[in-house]
Amino acid sequence: MDSNRKKKVVVLGGGVAGMSAAHELVERGFEVTIYDRNEEYVGGKARSVNVPETNLIEPDKYLPGEHGFRFFPGFYKHVTDTMSRIPYKNADGTYNHNGVLDNLTPTTLVMIARYGKEPIVSIASFPKTSKAWKTIIHDVFGGIETGLTKEEEEFFAKKVWQLMTSSTERRQNDYEKLGWWEYCEADRFGDVYRHLLVEGLTRTLVAAQAKSASTKTGGDIFLQLIFNMLDPSINTDRVLNGPTNERWLNPWKEYLESKGVKFFLGHEATKIEMKDGKVSSVTINKINETITDTADYYLLAVPVERAAELINDEIVKVDETLASINTLAKSVSWMNGIQFYLNEDVKINDGHVIYCDSEWAITSISQVQFWKDYDLSKRYNGKVKGVLSVDISDWLYNRYNGKLAEECEPKDVATLVWEQIKTSLNVNGKTILRDDMIVRWYLDRDIKWQPALKQESNREPLLVNTINSWELRPESYTGISNLFLAADYVKTNTDLATMEGANEAARRAVNGIITASGISAPMCKIWELEEPSLFLPLKWLDKKRFEKGLPYSIHLPFWMKIIMVIWGGLYLILTLFKWIKSKFN
Repeated sequence: MDSNRKKKVVVLGGGVAGMSAAHELVERGFEVTIYDRNEEYVGGKARSVNVPETNLIEPDKYLPGEHGFRFFPGFYKHVTDTMSRIPYKNADGTYNHNGVLDNLTPTTLVMIARYGKEPIVSIASFPKTSKAWKTIIHDVFGGIETGLTKEEEEFFAKKVWQLMTSSTERRQNDYEKLGWWEYCEADRFGDVYRHLLVEGLTRTLVAAQAKSASTKTGGDIFLQLIFNMLDPSINTDRVLNGPTNERWLNPWKEYLESKGVKFFLGHEATKIEMKDGKVSSVTINKINETITDTADYYLLAVPVERAAELINDEIVKVDETLASINTLAKSVSWMNGIQFYLNEDVKINDGHVIYCDSEWAITSISQVQFWKDYDLSKRYNGKVKGVLSVDISDWLYNRYNGKLAEECEPKDVATLVWEQIKTSLNVNGKTILRDDMIVRWYLDRDIKWQPALKQESNREPLLVNTINSWELRPESYTGISNLFLAADYVKTNTDLATMEGANEAARRAVNGIITASGISAPMCKIWELEEPSLFLPLKWLDKKRFEKGLPYSIHLPFWMKIIMVIWGGLYLILTLFKWIKSKFN
């Protein structure tokens, strides 16, 4: 064998995980081939799409649709690092200094809209503008009428404090087994408490059910968002300044191809062949054609439900731990988007809107306000001026007007989603949205109406983190020396089915391939979730209690109170020093 030959890696799946892995591999000298079943687009669930039959004015000018709107929290490290290494050329011929990462723009406010009540509007990040400070002052002195009782507010604050000060060991053991509903003791309190604080987090963030969602996963992510909001150097909520394909995925594909990555779209993996305890080849279908490909290493970067179909008995015989993927594949739900194209650019909020009373767990964002130099005038019939992008996170559990979302034909989904949004926004005599504003709507094409069954099907569901599911999730490496896994169901620090989790999993898989190949190449960087060092003494104390088999206690011994006074003072001094240093650098 030629020792100078590049090692070849076949990547099955061209979503964020597959492309992230290809990016790291090709920059380290590997030969990379990607197969993906989507005939038109890369990026998997992150993609935007051209809405069919909307290029009426110019052949290449379509209305932009999406699988679901993009959200880049400030705690993302892995995917944003990759984005900073993707060149992006602006319309004026200049290049972004930080690649496509510079196409992220921060939102300023988050709105919680409610049925028949004024919305709750709060800052999305640490206040950096006069408008944000005005919002803070209003909240402090005018107060927000949440409808929560004082008991409910104080109780939830204690539960958040408990999350902040619990040890890693307790989170991984106790909270992984505990549902968010149970942790928050939702049955003790009223509907407002449940809608705002219990169901709102799980349904809108990860399309999960509060009664089954892991407190470890949901709690960790919730804390990351809170800590981001308290850090003036971080923008908690960022979105792209244009459609995803144009501002991220297409430039990424072009960059990878320029580096030698080969993409085969419309090619679906159907079988992984084994020989002598290793993967020997993969079988790929393209329409009526079947091909076989071989490589030194194989990287499975498809969603969990597809991975379960490809992990066959021969594979499980070599690595029995992979059998758990079949069980894990049942932990999926739906989180799909619908876009409303409006004849007015209705800027409902300077950021995301959460419709906390909506039965279908709806969130939205008015996109055009964030889209830099994006002209809608030559798309469709020229009448579209605004795009309201909506995510529907609960298709299967809660009924609106007697119907589940999955029981509705596409036109009924659009009608009932619009009704829930209007009911939440048009309150107290205000009319934010009108029916005559809608020029067109587009429902994610993964949602297919099945007349015979009188329900929808979903081609691309989303993994949700249920209680006790951590142990079912595989590592990025396997017991098969040339097979690796890169997808959002792999064990990661991120621990959530997101672009960030997919990118981290890809980096872990690439590190495994580097090690297995024996080549001299730098390992991919992996980041831990960061939490303020202010809580370290309290986490240490809780760890000692956990090791003794004792439950968490919010009450501190006198000596720990003294330590926290000293530690807190030092923390504030160091934080101030870092802030001053950053201003002068």
